[in-house]
Amino acid sequence: MGLLTTEQVEEVRPEAEGAGEGVLDTLISRGDVMAESITTAKAAQAGAEVIELGAMRLEDSVIAAVPRNIVKRFNAVPVYATDDTITMAVSEPSDLELIDGLQVALGKQVEVRVASESEIEDAISRYYGQQRGDDSVSKMIQDITEGEVEIGTMGALAEDQGGEVEADAPIIKLVSQVIIDAYKSRASDIHLEPMADRFRVRYRIDGVLHEVDAPPKRLQGSVISRLKIQANMSISERRIPQDGRINTAVGEGKSIDLRVSCVPTTHGESIVMRILDKTGLRLGLAELGFFSDDQATFERLINLPDGILLVTGPTGSGKTTTLYSCLHFINRPDRKIITVEDPVEYQLDGINQVQVHEAVGLSFARALRAMLRQSPNIVMLGEIRDMETATIAINASLTGHLVFSTLHTNDAPSAVTRLVDIGIKPFLVASSTRAMMAQRLVRKLCKNCSAPYEPAPGELESIGVDPATVTNPNYTKGKGCAQCNNTGHRGRFGIFEVFVLDDDARKLVFDQVPSSVLRAKARELGMTTLREDGARKVIAGLTTTAEVLRVSVADDE
Repeated sequence: MGLLTTEQVEEVRPEAEGAGEGVLDTLISRGDVMAESITTAKAAQAGAEVIELGAMRLEDSVIAAVPRNIVKRFNAVPVYATDDTITMAVSEPSDLELIDGLQVALGKQVEVRVASESEIEDAISRYYGQQRGDDSVSKMIQDITEGEVEIGTMGALAEDQGGEVEADAPIIKLVSQVIIDAYKSRASDIHLEPMADRFRVRYRIDGVLHEVDAPPKRLQGSVISRLKIQANMSISERRIPQDGRINTAVGEGKSIDLRVSCVPTTHGESIVMRILDKTGLRLGLAELGFFSDDQATFERLINLPDGILLVTGPTGSGKTTTLYSCLHFINRPDRKIITVEDPVEYQLDGINQVQVHEAVGLSFARALRAMLRQSPNIVMLGEIRDMETATIAINASLTGHLVFSTLHTNDAPSAVTRLVDIGIKPFLVASSTRAMMAQRLVRKLCKNCSAPYEPAPGELESIGVDPATVTNPNYTKGKGCAQCNNTGHRGRFGIFEVFVLDDDARKLVFDQVPSSVLRAKARELGMTTLREDGARKVIAGLTTTAEVLRVSVADDE
């Protein structure tokens, strides 16, 4: 590879022998060559693929397939497994004795991937460091199911003793590990769902649900009771929905908040936990997925002195992340920003956040009235839900405040119809609203395994693109790898349509024209629709046609 010369190697040989270490170790410690380069060279020599173990999350079923003693003896880590093959990460791919020894010990065909020695040691420590795989959900479930761990009935014990009993240690560990695994998998939600004959656990990763190993049905009550205790819910109340919050550790010095919802269903209580992760809230506008034209328009809008800017879309379309990113972008010492939210999910520095508390009479409307006496420059309202809230928000925009809020509508022009439907006079909507933006989330292509491909006939036409008119396309598709759990996708970004009202559009709003007419006007003014923005990002090689079709409808629909 041209990284070293023979003279450099021979020069350090006496030093390596004197220190009792390998020549490569000495070269690396002297800084003559990087460890990553050595790993790449070893892989090239053996014709094997290099993987980044540190960036991967290994499945519990894969870890359970290879015993701890074999991993320690051969200094190799399983990456994925099938019925007759196991893929192992090793640091010495040319060591045939090691490969043969693994095949004999495992009784299966072994495929080799290459990782640095330090990454393999870290992975062994992370996944096999504790005795008997205590950090594996699969092993915990297996031990409990096989009767190796004694457990009680947590719900019954808690009821008998007024809910003050300390939960069973195995259940505590199991519930904690489910949360930790979800966090490591980059999940946004954890779903625990009682079925007729089983207890299902699913993680929502990049907007798509994935089923994972679940405890047996007989542990359903204990697991749910443990979570309800953590979330300060009443475990004796099983007839009505409850909400709560959990703060739990997921590593050394790292803790996360979870918003917990419990709803009674036919076969037991269903729990959904939203993992509240602040990492996405300080994204720049480019990281949200804006192309340069929409980003320039949006930056101009959020720096206006007054008016209302509405972000629309269904639940889970990233509206909150977009609004928080806007606030972060415009948060300066010379501006006072106040938000009203239900609930306040993330605490932001330099911003005054008000939590709605209906039980004591602090509603959206009452909090918003009080906020306006605090002399803010910018107001963020979590959601416009009713006429009273909408009226106060519009009055705030007309008295010199910039107001951000969200609405649940399918596209940007429909936000006008929704406000009028709530009960706001059309002339107030026309005079106060600066712009409306609809958005959806699509999955990004995995950077590690994406490669150019040729779209099938009719594929581009399905999203409204004529291949003959496309110049310099970059059609890309993910093949699937360990880093993306063989999905071909890793992470998400937005597709947007931004409708900026001009005088002609305001007149149409005042005249209460149908949303279809308003949408036609928006297109005339240059609005890029959700489907068109998604198509642009397919052509740029950022996502796939399937993702755009999944979250948007055709413009003629």
